[in-house]
Amino acid sequence: MKKIAYLLLSTFLVFQSMHSQDGFKNFITISGHKLMDGNKEFRFVSFNVPTLNYNEDVFDFNRKHPYSLPTEYEIRDVFETIKQLGGKVIRMYTIPVRLENESPEAPTYVEAPGVFAEASFKTMDRVLALANEYKIRIVFSTLNNFRWMGGRPQYAGFRGKQPEEFYTDPQLIDDYKKTLGHVINRVNSITGISYKNDKSILCWETGNELESTPEWTALISKYIKSMDPNHLIMDGYFAFDDDPVRQSSIDDPNIDIISSHHYELNAKDFHNNVMQNIKIVNKQKPYVIGEYGFVSTTAMAKCIDDVIDSSICGILIWGLRGHRKNGGFYWHSEPLGYGRYKAYHWPGFESGSEYDETNFFKLMRQKSAKISKTKPPKLTKPAAPVLFPIAHASTINWRGSTGASGYNIYRSEKKSGRFQLIAHNVSDANTQYTPLYDDNSVQLGKSYYYKIKALNQYGPSRYSNTVGPVQVKSLALIDNTNNFGKVFYSTEGVTLETKDDRIFKEDMFRFKGDKNEEIIYYVPGNLKSIKIYSFCKADIKNLKLSLSKDNTNYTEQHNKPESFNTGKGDYGYWIPILYDFKVNDEARYLKINFNDESQISRVELYYE
Repeated sequence: MKKIAYLLLSTFLVFQSMHSQDGFKNFITISGHKLMDGNKEFRFVSFNVPTLNYNEDVFDFNRKHPYSLPTEYEIRDVFETIKQLGGKVIRMYTIPVRLENESPEAPTYVEAPGVFAEASFKTMDRVLALANEYKIRIVFSTLNNFRWMGGRPQYAGFRGKQPEEFYTDPQLIDDYKKTLGHVINRVNSITGISYKNDKSILCWETGNELESTPEWTALISKYIKSMDPNHLIMDGYFAFDDDPVRQSSIDDPNIDIISSHHYELNAKDFHNNVMQNIKIVNKQKPYVIGEYGFVSTTAMAKCIDDVIDSSICGILIWGLRGHRKNGGFYWHSEPLGYGRYKAYHWPGFESGSEYDETNFFKLMRQKSAKISKTKPPKLTKPAAPVLFPIAHASTINWRGSTGASGYNIYRSEKKSGRFQLIAHNVSDANTQYTPLYDDNSVQLGKSYYYKIKALNQYGPSRYSNTVGPVQVKSLALIDNTNNFGKVFYSTEGVTLETKDDRIFKEDMFRFKGDKNEEIIYYVPGNLKSIKIYSFCKADIKNLKLSLSKDNTNYTEQHNKPESFNTGKGDYGYWIPILYDFKVNDEARYLKINFNDESQISRVELYYE
């Protein structure tokens, strides 16, 4: 009996802990044109995080599709980032729908009308559970007007209909209602709380930049309210830049919050367009800037101050992406703005200097505190990172720490020996989807142990785990093609490319060559194996590779490359083509001739 009683008590305590997280006390409500958290006005400066519930930027070179579900580490990293910035809200980027012609291995949320992926929704369960833990509210956008990650066009495609029919066709409307019913009534597998009773959800958003009819918006809003009277509803109509908010939504009793999106490059235009919307809304309902971005730090400061000094409840900046479980960050090129904008990476890095990333984040901390009439949250030194197993001294990688600006790398020839600092303040935002550090100071035949520390302005973290022994069976020349420093020779037509990164798996630096251009590499030893990561518009043998021991007599190599062609996709991807082969003859020089217009993103030469 005692054993049974103990088991019952243990089960009760586990159940109680699942349901008694230190979450929110109140649903967000409205009072006139204000959002309220209990008896306190709720205002915010925070971020859109498209990777919160779904990743569309998994660009490992040999991966056939770019989608994944975020892990708990990745979700926590996002929430911890927003917490350190002082943000109160995250707007997520809709519920993904199965893309046509996509790999069946790619995850999604909506597989077909009324068919839902349980593993994906368990990820959403984790998101909401952690939102309560970190006390960050979620703007839960339910539908994408566009095809990115799946939305209106895919719902129509399931039924063999056109996207334009989505907002009027009864069958398509019913299909979308099935998704809403599944989401709103879902019971969280972690907390046991249904989504419609989850206070971490600030509001349901009818969708992202919807070109919907007023009738559709009224129908869907009424349907959501019939299932969930607890939460507010935000209109996701396409009120973009100088396209004003819609009067019918202001008049609709089921719409609680009005929103608009803004990407005007001139802060004057932002001010004028937002003031026009404020006039239309006329304090009849809360008004939120759902997306804004791609302007200078100076312009951003002025525009956020315009928001703070107005009746607007909050502003959400586009867009932030966090660490990835395999090391480094998720990368996403943006289409607008001054400079080569990427997704923002906290706490700001040299790789984001073109758009003033570090100072931008300082500004966000100041403005999020200003709108809330508080002080910015206190920052501390980062948590210890996790060092991954090391296959070769040139491929050192780790799981990053939230808020770390760099990492110190330590090495020893003995596990219990004295570890020496071999690299200081190494950024984990310098490379995209490749190992973060190349230890090119090792000696052939020796073995080494490694550990690292994360750094920021408040000090170093504790040491990571220790990894080793790493046996040095070969040395390596690793060229990430960010300059010509490791190239022995190249013809004048070979150029360093730093644009259109999205179509090259987000690699920020590449060597471009037209037909008959040439690059030569040299290593101070005998080549043993070679890897060349390249891109071409056509699925062909785009490079001719030749080896020499004296830089005079070259022998062409006839190894067949491997193509990772998945089609042009939504972004017009070039075809990734990998050359990976062993070298059997004595050689110190590698000559690369371009057979067609191509770009090379990384070269790995292993030698003894």
